[in-house]
Amino acid sequence: MILEAKNVLYSYKSKRDKIILKNVSATFEEATFYAIVGSSGSGKTTFLSLLAGLDNPVSGTILYNGENIRKKGLNYHRRHDISLVFQNYNLIDYLTTEENVKLGGKKDAEKLLQEVSIPREDWKRNVLQLSGGQQQRVAIARALASEAKVLLADEPTGNLDSKSGQTVIEALEHINQEMGKTIVMVTHDPQMASHCSRILFLKDGQVLEDLRKTGTTEMFYKQILEHMKML
Repeated sequence: MILEAKNVLYSYKSKRDKIILKNVSATFEEATFYAIVGSSGSGKTTFLSLLAGLDNPVSGTILYNGENIRKKGLNYHRRHDISLVFQNYNLIDYLTTEENVKLGGKKDAEKLLQEVSIPREDWKRNVLQLSGGQQQRVAIARALASEAKVLLADEPTGNLDSKSGQTVIEALEHINQEMGKTIVMVTHDPQMASHCSRILFLKDGQVLEDLRKTGTTEMFYKQILEHMKML
């Protein structure tokens, strides 16, 4: 496994009596596409932020390649081990598409833009001239510019219409299958989750179930809907 959470407990510093995550444990294997699914307030985004090293748990550990991420430091973990994609893209609005991707790391920006299907004529445009779906794919390309083996995505299709969301999820699938990236995606959308190979269902700060894909995407989608009724 490349990433692991062991007995992670988390509460906000101002509200120690309100437990957000209750001794959560989960393992994430290399080159696998995961979704974390749960209702609002279930702790899924908090869990992703701990995996990213954006905060420390109250107790428990986050491991990368079997080593506590605090050993080398959270900043090192964020710079070298993982890359992040946010719901709101977090692009630099005065830069071009290509310039935004180059901010992510040393990899070839043009090649990465091809990987996420951004047309060549859009590479030199100001990034705000692109559609929402295209901007999110640029954000994914920027995340891929680093050497990180794990991509963490927080509701990457949350602000998009269904057609644009589909192009983003297809880009993530391609990255997982062709580039061997481990992807962990928080989503509330069962349609998007059905493209993943494993799903962690969170409820009230605990892992309710770890579901593996065994059949077609359509069959998996129906399974997800049934499990979501319990959330």
